[in-house]
Amino acid sequence: MGVETISGIEIFARTQRSHPLDPLSAAEIAVAVTTVKAAASTPEVRDGMRFVEVALLEPEKNVVALADAYFFRPFQPSLLPGNRNAPIIATKLPARRAKLVVYNRQTNETSIWIVEFSEVHADSDTRGGHHRGGKLVSSEVVPDVQPAMDAMEFVECEATVKSHPPFIEAMRKRGIDDMDLVTVDPWCAGYYSDADAPSRRIAKPLVFCRTESDNPIENGYARPVEGIHIIVDMQKNTVIEFEDRKLVPLPPSDHLRNYTSGETRGGVDRTDVRPLVINQPQGPSFHVNGYLVEWQKWNFRIGFTPKEGLVLHSVAYVDGNRGRRPIAHRLSFVEMVVPYGDPNEPHYRKNAFDAGEDGLGKNANSLKKGCDCLGVIKYFDAHFTNFTGGVETIENAVCLHEEDHGILWKHRDWRTGLAEVRRSRRLTVSFICTIANYEYGFYWHFYQDGKIEAEVKLTGILSVGALMPGEQRKYGTTIAPSLYAPVHQHFFVTRMDMAVDCKPNEAYNQVVEVNVNAECAGPNNMHNNAFYAEEKLLKSELQAMRDCHPSSARHWIVRNTRTVNRTGQPTGYKLIPGSNCLPLALPEAKFLRRAGFLKHNLWVTSYKNDEMYPGGEFPNQNPRINEGLSTWVKQDRSLEETNIVLWYVFGVAHVPRLEDWPVMPVEHIGFMLKIVFLSYIAPDNVTALNIGTHIVFVLLQPDGFFDCSPAIDVPLGSEVHTKKAERPRRFK
Repeated sequence: MGVETISGIEIFARTQRSHPLDPLSAAEIAVAVTTVKAAASTPEVRDGMRFVEVALLEPEKNVVALADAYFFRPFQPSLLPGNRNAPIIATKLPARRAKLVVYNRQTNETSIWIVEFSEVHADSDTRGGHHRGGKLVSSEVVPDVQPAMDAMEFVECEATVKSHPPFIEAMRKRGIDDMDLVTVDPWCAGYYSDADAPSRRIAKPLVFCRTESDNPIENGYARPVEGIHIIVDMQKNTVIEFEDRKLVPLPPSDHLRNYTSGETRGGVDRTDVRPLVINQPQGPSFHVNGYLVEWQKWNFRIGFTPKEGLVLHSVAYVDGNRGRRPIAHRLSFVEMVVPYGDPNEPHYRKNAFDAGEDGLGKNANSLKKGCDCLGVIKYFDAHFTNFTGGVETIENAVCLHEEDHGILWKHRDWRTGLAEVRRSRRLTVSFICTIANYEYGFYWHFYQDGKIEAEVKLTGILSVGALMPGEQRKYGTTIAPSLYAPVHQHFFVTRMDMAVDCKPNEAYNQVVEVNVNAECAGPNNMHNNAFYAEEKLLKSELQAMRDCHPSSARHWIVRNTRTVNRTGQPTGYKLIPGSNCLPLALPEAKFLRRAGFLKHNLWVTSYKNDEMYPGGEFPNQNPRINEGLSTWVKQDRSLEETNIVLWYVFGVAHVPRLEDWPVMPVEHIGFMLKIVFLSYIAPDNVTALNIGTHIVFVLLQPDGFFDCSPAIDVPLGSEVHTKKAERPRRFK
């Protein structure tokens, strides 16, 4: 252990390698699994263990403050100031812990285990290292739940269905004898009746059929198999219900079904796309040390979990002589729900909870196999356990890079003709996951003017259905002969544990709602032109269930109750909604039993460390109504001065177009966090200048104008090329 002195306070440079918020290393995951297996009561219990999730058990905020103050650079002793006579001398950090969700295939029980790691022996490589051992802290069986499904179960389910004799016969009736053409996507059952209760672990698969068994790049979702009802017991790997209810002919082979390059899809690519080069000759402007990222005035830590994927910790902005100013303790996407609008079988039961039922992080793409990032890139790997407890690594799961973003600000003095203009640059951290047919890209953008933008990019392949010859269906769009795509919605939930100008142990935030109203006619509005922004403090959790209201430019501000700027007004960050919607299904829709959190766009709660997921920790086959966020707010805790957690729900209603086939061009959706009353954001000579704001006034899309996506012929390799720095810099 080395000792340094900063401002008279002793700082301990520990040999410990892992910050309390670092994701679990591969070595830690292996130790955690070994510890749990060793604690099994019998060999039969051990053999039945299946590991659904192993993740860092995040410490309390005071532990994070202790680590950042005394143990990890850049040392920030002001986070835990000592008194003048006896400076705090930190000597030890608490041991790191892991939380494991374990499903036992022998007993159909779900349990939660907590393992504490003993002394660490590790090198600085985030992949490696060795732990002396782990200690079991606790274990408990969670009754009446089913955890998320696993990829190994999907493989087993497909094999089970394809070997079921009645299924083979049903496919023969549809002209298919080759089972290699058949693909089976297990979907979680949801909860519609007691038959879906978590006393059984079940799946209700969707079936598709390819045209060519020897073509691995064929679109496997272009020929849905309709009319077959299947339920699989995932615990026992058996088909427990099967019925061939209706013989719907397979859609004919669509010559526009494939999306690969040129001749491999039976088409021709464009030839007039010339290279566009990104050049960063001196390397990037960001610094990375482990999982700590510093970029211009921003700094934060990167985390990753099997359920959420990318997590951002300790987000702060360095503001001149005011130093490091916290903005958020933790930011992540905690759930997403995709309900379909067709009341027919099987589409009425398609309402995936992709984080809670599958795991956004566990389904992350390795960006070694196709990355949309450009410039000089820093990648982060993600480590997971597979179903049997082995450790797996997704290489390049998270991408960090800079992007040019057009104009930042500009002004031209018409008298002198002099002009000043600056270009905007943003730092982007992102990951992409594939959940069956859809891809979702999750992005956090940091801007030079203090804004934070959350963005989701939707792409992939539509979930389609087959039609009888000549049939039309009002609940979707016919996109090819006998093939249609049902209308549906995509909802995303972002959990933002805010800390606006708050140190880790401070709780000095509140939320105000702002609506812009017209002044009533009268003496104060003689010219009928007056309007003003009206603020309303959201005093409690039940008052803070709010919806977007574009006609009044509604937004919300998280304010610090004890910090003011130079004008004497409270400092804050405002949440600016983007395009949004609410569920279009009737309130009695069965999926809303599990997704009561979709009923409002904004929820605000007082921080509690075990309130993490809006639909509860186990939404799969959940029979309980409104578990999670909808129940927590019934406590109606005060929000007037507390540790604020924002839950922002944003969605899009997707009415499919022909141009969304065979692969959907990216749809963008998101929101912005923007400075309000920050003390200093621009150079002295432009303190009164408006920083550029981007507004999309209108988006014109082709809708049935083309037969398929007009972007499908963009050739591979036409993306922007990157000319990298001569040597890698600032990465540790």
